Formats: sequence, C-alpha cells, structure tokens
Amino acid sequence: MRELVRRPAVWVGAALVVVAIGAAIGLIANHPTFVAQGSPSSSASRSLAAVAPSTTPETSPTRSANSTPTDTPTVSPTPTSSLSTETSKPTSAATAPPKTSQPTQAAGTAVLVGAGDIAKCGDLANRADAKTANLLASIAGTIFTAGDNAYSDGSTADFACFNQTWGRFKDRMLPAPGNHDYHIPGASAYLAYFMSRISSAYYAFGLGAWRVYSLDSENVTSSQVAWLKADLAAHPTACVMAYWHHPRFSSGKHGNDSDVQPFWDALYAARAELVINGHDHDYERFAPQTPSGTSAANGIREIIVGTGGAGLRPFAKIVANSDVRNAVTHGVIKLTLSPGSYRWQFIPADGSFTDAGSGTCH
Repeated sequence: MRELVRRPAVWVGAALVVVAIGAAIGLIANHPTFVAQGSPSSSASRSLAAVAPSTTPETSPTRSANSTPTDTPTVSPTPTSSLSTETSKPTSAATAPPKTSQPTQAAGTAVLVGAGDIAKCGDLANRADAKTANLLASIAGTIFTAGDNAYSDGSTADFACFNQTWGRFKDRMLPAPGNHDYHIPGASAYLAYFMSRISSAYYAFGLGAWRVYSLDSENVTSSQVAWLKADLAAHPTACVMAYWHHPRFSSGKHGNDSDVQPFWDALYAARAELVINGHDHDYERFAPQTPSGTSAANGIREIIVGTGGAGLRPFAKIVANSDVRNAVTHGVIKLTLSPGSYRWQFIPADGSFTDAGSGTCH
C-alpha cells in the first residue's frame, strides 16, 4: 500500500520540477542581460601600452609614469571583461572599453559645473569643500569632478567625508578619478561610491549639443585611447570637450604632463574645444594650443580647476600660453554649453577672484 502511494508522489514532484524549470527559462528570456565587471588584477602601468587599462597610485606625491536636472546626460559606460596586466602596479577601475551609444538628449544649452581636488575630512564648518558645495547648491546643471575627490586616500572613510559636502549632489554628478582616488587599489572605494552613476573609470555622454568625455588619466593605456578615438569617430559632434585629472600643461607644482598627450592628440584631431583638469591646486586658464604647446586659433583651451577644497599651492614655473592664474581662491567653474559655442565662469567660494569668457566650436 505504501508503494502505491509513493509513486504518484514522485510523479507529482517531477512534474513540479519541470514546471519550475520552464518558469526560470521564461524569466531569463525576458530579463535584460548584465555583464559583470571583472575584479582588478594586481599589476598595471599608467603609461600608454598595448594592453587593457591599468594604473599606479601615488604614494607620496609621486605617481607612475604614466538631483536629476532637466539636462541630465545619457551616460554610456559598461565594462565588459576582466583586466589584462602588464607590469607590477595596481590595476585601473576601467576594465575594458565602455560601450557607448548615441546620446538621446535633445540638443540645446546645458550647464556643466565642478572642480577637482575636493574633500578632506575635518571640521565641517571650516572645510573649503563645504564652501564650494554651497556654490553647487545654487547652480542648476550637471556636476563634474576632475579627480582627487576624497583625500587623502580615496578610502571608504574619505568618501564618507565627501558625502557630507559634494555628495549631497551625487544624483547629478559625473566624476573622473584622480591619483589619490587610486590609493585604494583599483580605485575600488571610488567606484563603489559612484556605482549608481558610473560603471567604469572612463566614459562618454551627450550634454545638450556637446559630446563630453570623462577620462582616466591615471591609466593612459592604448585601450582607453583606442576607445576614445573610436567614440570620437562614431560621434562627429561639432562641439567636443573632455575632463580628467592630470593636465598636459601647467604652471603649478606638478608642471606639464606629457603622459596625457595621447588624449590631446585624439581630441585635437577631432577638433575638440575644451579640456578641464585638476591635480595642481590652483586655477589656470590657457590660450587655445596644439598638443605640442603651440598657440593656435583652432587649438584646445585647457583650464585647470584644482580648487574644489584641497589646500591651494603657489605656482612654480609659468609655462607658455598661460593667460590667467590664481592660487588663493577656492571655487568652481561653470560651463554653459550651447550649440556652436561655450562660456566659462569661475565662481569663487572665498575671495573676489573670478574669470569669465567665451569660445566657439571649431
């Protein structure tokens, strides 16, 4: 009698398993495909090389050779594979060329505002990053960062301090990493903090009539440069700009950085208008110039805005084509990006220094 009861139970159980498998297959077929980001490996180099992106953190000040406003951009970074390695340096957060797609935002005037070299833990009432954050509160638009977001090490604790000030606006922020963000291997705390906004250390987006690039200058690798060239070719927009951490030209403490020249070469070939950087803790605006530093009407205008909150530093050696300099005023730069033209305005958080002007797209 027990045998007669047991067998139907087995048949019913088998039927339930078949139904469950069918339901699972249906769910998979109707769910979008996600590609997991590979974990960073333990070796890399900041300089250009014919491998996947990689990096070196700065350990003293030395690094390796190498809100949802109405104008919210469509960001298109999705890494697709794990990272290859090349030398014995920590790996970049950028694991593979991000996927890009045609921006969906309608062309029109948009605002991009921000700075680099931002937050450091301390007395909130006296922190300069709290003052620059207060400026952001009164400026509508998309916020960028030009690296070194959270001092001193880009750790989870450091980003908790960033969150007290600039983090209030994370829902309209599109960052770039700096060397201090890489003190944590792979910039893992940086990526974790901004994971709701980005999934790669470099990416592109459409903002109004402009194509905008956020690049990883701690990893100027051939794969990132190849991606940049391909995206520029795929989006022959009349107006192009980019931002990243290390400046190609600078009169500040760190001076000129030739490691980022491949970025300049690609952008100049695409007739880009504007590059924004940080790293040197000052404000400096250059006349339009070529990647080799020759003044040219159709060159790229570089503006260094390392004034987000970190301690400011005096200029070292004044380099060619430097038009405006200030090393005593914290603040942000407001970029008004219109079809065919742009305006810039440095807005001080303390002091009276300001700088403003305009340019046209090539």
